[in-house]
Amino acid sequence: MKQWAGLGKFLAGHMQIIVPICVALGVLFPQQIGVLKPIVPALFAFMTFQGALSNTFHQVAEVFHRPLHLILALLVSAVLIPIAAYAIGSLFFGSNPNLVCGIVLEYSVPVAVTAFMWISMFGGNGPLALTIILTSSVISPVTIPLTLKLLLGATVSIDVPSMMQDMAFMIAIPAVLGIMINELTRGWGHEKLSPALSPACKFMMMGVIASNSTAMSEYVLHMNAVRLEVALFILTFAISGFVVGFLVARALHLPYSETTTMCFTCGMRNISSGAVIATQYFPGEVVFPVMCGTLFQQVLASLIGHLFERLTGEERAAQRKPARVAATPWHARLSAVCGRSLYDVSASRCARSRSASASSVVSALTWAKR
Repeated sequence: MKQWAGLGKFLAGHMQIIVPICVALGVLFPQQIGVLKPIVPALFAFMTFQGALSNTFHQVAEVFHRPLHLILALLVSAVLIPIAAYAIGSLFFGSNPNLVCGIVLEYSVPVAVTAFMWISMFGGNGPLALTIILTSSVISPVTIPLTLKLLLGATVSIDVPSMMQDMAFMIAIPAVLGIMINELTRGWGHEKLSPALSPACKFMMMGVIASNSTAMSEYVLHMNAVRLEVALFILTFAISGFVVGFLVARALHLPYSETTTMCFTCGMRNISSGAVIATQYFPGEVVFPVMCGTLFQQVLASLIGHLFERLTGEERAAQRKPARVAATPWHARLSAVCGRSLYDVSASRCARSRSASASSVVSALTWAKR
């Protein structure tokens, strides 16, 4: 079991290297890696379940009782970033409306499901992440058409039942099951089951990343100057999404866990849904900017997550400090309550025992002399 846990830690510590390799494999071997596509939703569901084992229903309820951070994340991801994408995209590619349309669509879709996996890996606020992802997906049938209509004048319709079914299978149901198991087992799910499943989830994430990257194979292998410019723009703008989430959280002086959640939910998008919309309603040229995110999103998540960990090491240590205090051995807590250590108690008993033994010896010698 220790070796299995050690493997999980090794993978987590080297994801910034592993993820680009997975992306490259998906691009170079699309047919071989593509066999994983049918099981990707199930892999998503399992990873969500594992991440939810560290949460409780009370924590989720707290997000809705104090919805400021939820509302703020939705405003940034659904309003601020799409407007910025339109403004900057028009500045660089104004002569090609299809490319601008693809850029706007890329950042109008809901928050990525994979954001929850990265947030769990890097110690973010899981309940807040779950509610942001689910709420973003629920309101997307309204926000996506409205954004495209206001910014581009385009009209689209969303397959709401299909989207809700996917969200229920990949996020809602496994999250509820994970939280329920943690609640019913009084923390065993978080303390024992979640760490045991964590290494398997790392392998699953690698499979998901490689599988999703196969969609970009044709574009990457037939790259031209225009596509390269668009790809560099998407890369730069994708970085800015993470940065904006981080800056907003820091401006509000949010703790590390919520800053991590804001960073990833503002920076990651459900590219699959964007690709479906682009294919159904727009010319083929629109698809490329949308799919470009597949190349960069997971790589950036791994790099930014590890960089974030290094920059906030002291803060994370301070947040974990209460947990270490709570984990103080039982004899130390008892000593604090009693006002003296168990060692002192034991020493006192030993001293009395030695005194009693000495008295017994003296009494025996006195009796023998008689």
